[in-house]
Amino acid sequence: MQAVILAAGEGKRVRPLTRSRPKALIPVANRPIIDYVIDALLKNGIRDIIVVVGYRKEQVTRFLNQLDVPVEVVVQHKQLGTADALRCAESKITGDFLVLPGDNYIDPRSIARINGIPNAMLVREHPNPSNFGVVMLKDGYVMEIVEKPEHAQSLMVSTGIYSLKKEVFSYIRGNDLTDGIAAMIRQGIRVQGVPADDWQDAIFAWDLLKMNRRLLHQIPPEREGTISRQAIIQGTVHIGKGSTIGPNTIITGPVVIGNDCTIGPNCCILPNTSIGSRVTIEPFTQLGDAVIMDDTSIGSHSRIMDTIIGERCSLADHSSAGTATGLLEIEGAAVRSQFGAILGDSVVSGPFSTYRNAILGNNVIVEEQKSITSRIIPDGSTVI
Repeated sequence: MQAVILAAGEGKRVRPLTRSRPKALIPVANRPIIDYVIDALLKNGIRDIIVVVGYRKEQVTRFLNQLDVPVEVVVQHKQLGTADALRCAESKITGDFLVLPGDNYIDPRSIARINGIPNAMLVREHPNPSNFGVVMLKDGYVMEIVEKPEHAQSLMVSTGIYSLKKEVFSYIRGNDLTDGIAAMIRQGIRVQGVPADDWQDAIFAWDLLKMNRRLLHQIPPEREGTISRQAIIQGTVHIGKGSTIGPNTIITGPVVIGNDCTIGPNCCILPNTSIGSRVTIEPFTQLGDAVIMDDTSIGSHSRIMDTIIGERCSLADHSSAGTATGLLEIEGAAVRSQFGAILGDSVVSGPFSTYRNAILGNNVIVEEQKSITSRIIPDGSTVI
């Protein structure tokens, strides 16, 4: 069995995190999303893997070249859609194959359920089905797929994961793979709907916090680096090489901390927190339900909750980010959101700054004592 992973898209609704990296490479629980997809395939004995790259293709290719398993790379030169991406790999496909998005989490058991079934799709109920292709089932088979309807008639959605025969290419006319599957169904070809065991997409940036909570439960406990005897570590916690945990710091898992970090003294790391490598957390700071990417520093006496912080950010002392509910305009649509802050790469934030339901683009500078609530600050802005 072959597998084709579609990892050519940008993920515009996840900006600013995808300005400098494709969505498939966003780290969740300190691993790129696509790494979980490849791992699920390998655990099912599927090693013939093709990855279609496009947006920031060099970054994806560089990551794939570091893997222990050989992966064939195909380039989609223009990001025209999922069907077009799959067509780019057509010449490499020799028989029945799986199709998977590279920016969704999928577990190995779900792959096992669909593997080997000709013409099938993984489906799962979702509380917000209008963001997906809504699937109408009858007796376990797909009767209709309605792409992102305004009023969904079902909670069952397509995960974008298919088991297909090569004949599917004769039904693909446009650029959306869902249309090709729908054409097959109209021609009388039965497509089985197989319930997924565990699957998650991140439609918007704050959805990554939920994905992070889910995937942190998979981390193996490990304590490397230097840990003070006065530190208290509870639950499943992974601490990387070269990291230093200062005295009177409390870490409650699940938490993952990368290599060469400096945390504390007197810090509190609450559950569901991922901290990348070379991160500095200064004393008397509290983190929880957060994703902190590489080379970021957070000043003393700060409280950062329900927040994603990109690479190379610098938050001064007494910074605060906490959950609030609001409306944000994403890709021209008003979207209800609930989180603390989403910070792109290289954000510089002054002391006593406060964020609630706020998105800051890359290279944003925020001067001291600013409060930003339910706003999107564009890349390169200075807030004075």
